[in-house]
Amino acid sequence: MEYKFSAPVADLKPSAIREILKFTSMPGYIPFAAGNPAPEALPTETVAKITADIMLNRPVDALQYSVTEGYVPLRNHLKEYMKQKHNIGREFDELIITTGAQQVMNLATMVLCNRGDTIICENPSFIGSLNAFRSFGVNLVGVDIDFDGMNIEKLEAALKANPDARFIYTIPTFQNPSGCCMSVEKRKAVYALAKKYGVLILEDNPYSDTRFRGEELPTIKSMDEDGIVIYAGTFSKVISPGLRVGFTVAPAAIVQKMVVCKQTSDVHTNILGQLICHDFMTKYDYEAHLDRNREVYRKKCDLMCGLIDEHIGQYVEYVRPEGGLFVWLKLPETVDMVGFCTEAVNNKVATVPGTAFCADTTATSQSFRMNYSTPTDEQIVKGMEILGKVAKDYLK
Repeated sequence: MEYKFSAPVADLKPSAIREILKFTSMPGYIPFAAGNPAPEALPTETVAKITADIMLNRPVDALQYSVTEGYVPLRNHLKEYMKQKHNIGREFDELIITTGAQQVMNLATMVLCNRGDTIICENPSFIGSLNAFRSFGVNLVGVDIDFDGMNIEKLEAALKANPDARFIYTIPTFQNPSGCCMSVEKRKAVYALAKKYGVLILEDNPYSDTRFRGEELPTIKSMDEDGIVIYAGTFSKVISPGLRVGFTVAPAAIVQKMVVCKQTSDVHTNILGQLICHDFMTKYDYEAHLDRNREVYRKKCDLMCGLIDEHIGQYVEYVRPEGGLFVWLKLPETVDMVGFCTEAVNNKVATVPGTAFCADTTATSQSFRMNYSTPTDEQIVKGMEILGKVAKDYLK
């Protein structure tokens, strides 16, 4: 039988990262292509204690249906926490719990976009979000990023050329894949342009709590006095990605529509995961946990970057990250980047070609992404030694 798929899905390609990750699960492969939190950063013992207590004392709460908006104590705590720590949340805002931050991208697009509408995004950007947008049949307009975030001149040009754009998608803090951090000046400029051209901003912020160097920067949502910013947060990088608990803070009118759409999708977010996240934040030293994680990532990042300098520094350009989980490396224009990454995989080192992150699926890239959180220290050492040999052989 010939199967006919919907127009938006027919041309949708599988995530290059997920395809490459198939190699990382095979024995002997170095998982530089992954993006998982470091195993040693997962609070396994604490989560085990919390889960045991929940199942002993509140099993029905954990196993029964719950409300779509999310576990009320967690929602209330997050509202207060985000307001006090990040100055996020105004009288016109509401907060709901989602199935990871990824669901925020789906819900925002479902609520705001029709087929053929335009979304302006950073270029490169996170493939998971790009594919979520594409699945709704929207047009993606990429705006190049500099070392300090989205190019403001090109952003305004994109807004002028696309006056009906539905929103601007940005990961301003430790952007995936580039790892760059948008400057405060550019954050203000992005907000000002969105206000000027009457367009919303979707701010994706999964990595800010991983900052291990430098000063914390204000979110764009913290500047929102006009109800134009949708904020996506998550526990995936700080407690557990497997729990699938994220949240959004957005204008109440948008959140109300998101709730209706979520009811047609998954009814509500995993309630046991919500209970665990709430108890973790309120009964344990959450900030101390974040500090421990930051130290883990600082050491792993410094290890990888030191070995990059030693083994392939002469062949690549990159900016040493101050947080996040990734290093973004650029090869010379004369080098076939995809060929280099393929040769690395042939030598059992999996990296992600930069083309996977392009807003335009036909675009080329000279960059590739490496992850330092997933591999062990021993794998980082071995993998960088292999990449050094690959570079010498492939690039000579």
